[in-house]
Amino acid sequence: MQYLYPLLTVFIWAGNNVITKAAAGRIFPAEIGFYRWLFAGLLFTPFLLRPVLRNWPIIKPNLGKIAVLAVLGMAIYQSLAYYAATITTATNMGIILSLVPIVTLAMSIAALGNRLTMGALVGAVLSFMGVLFVVSQGSLTVLMAHGVNMGDFMMLVATVAYATYSTLLKKWKLGLPPLQLLYLQILVAIVVLLPLFMLSQKTGLNLNNISLVLYACIPTSMLAPLLWMKSIGLLGPSRTTLFFNLIPLLTALIASIALGEQLALYHLFGGAMTLTGVILAERWTTPLRRSSTV
Repeated sequence: MQYLYPLLTVFIWAGNNVITKAAAGRIFPAEIGFYRWLFAGLLFTPFLLRPVLRNWPIIKPNLGKIAVLAVLGMAIYQSLAYYAATITTATNMGIILSLVPIVTLAMSIAALGNRLTMGALVGAVLSFMGVLFVVSQGSLTVLMAHGVNMGDFMMLVATVAYATYSTLLKKWKLGLPPLQLLYLQILVAIVVLLPLFMLSQKTGLNLNNISLVLYACIPTSMLAPLLWMKSIGLLGPSRTTLFFNLIPLLTALIASIALGEQLALYHLFGGAMTLTGVILAERWTTPLRRSSTV
């Protein structure tokens, strides 16, 4: 049963990649990006507003850091994903997002002083080659001639934004209960995304898109973080993070069933390279340089 928590979480996240793609054409990116956090904030408020107010003396000095986290992890990351979905496929999105653990690891080495390992070096090269293979559709000649698809490029930027978010979360260690921290970031995201929502074209909520907004709001924004935190408590962060590697595979499977996306050989080959690189980075922990003894 303890493995059910991370499995359900990655299944929800993979489903959200497909929902993000399915939303393209049914609701404008700025709309779904704003509505998901607005509804999540409204649903969380009855349960979390009082605890947040009680913790205000601790929260107040950290408001700037909370705002930075919200902008990176919720406003930039998810907004870019919604815009990218209008151009690229859910399968590509899932494979590119699988770079998050290894980019986070690289940032942790640079910013947190984590030791560089053989796995991190080899895994980074292999994962990058895998993603390059996917975005080039298996042909570097095509990539050099036409460049990277703008949707894939947006997902690469979104990946860096989320990896930065994860690194800063580890670095700052704000000492707030996870749910309260999530709630505060949601409130900031609502404020930050409001101008973009106001300026954007609007489809409006209707029977054609309300289910997509509700999925992005309830399972993705509210339930998945709870399940992930529960998983970390039961399995620990290292074992829990390994389940993140299932997201590209689950995304591709769900997209092929729900959206009719075709899996090409370059998806399989590039995805396998990226996944192998991430696993090597996480499991091959031999230091690149052994510390000398005096």
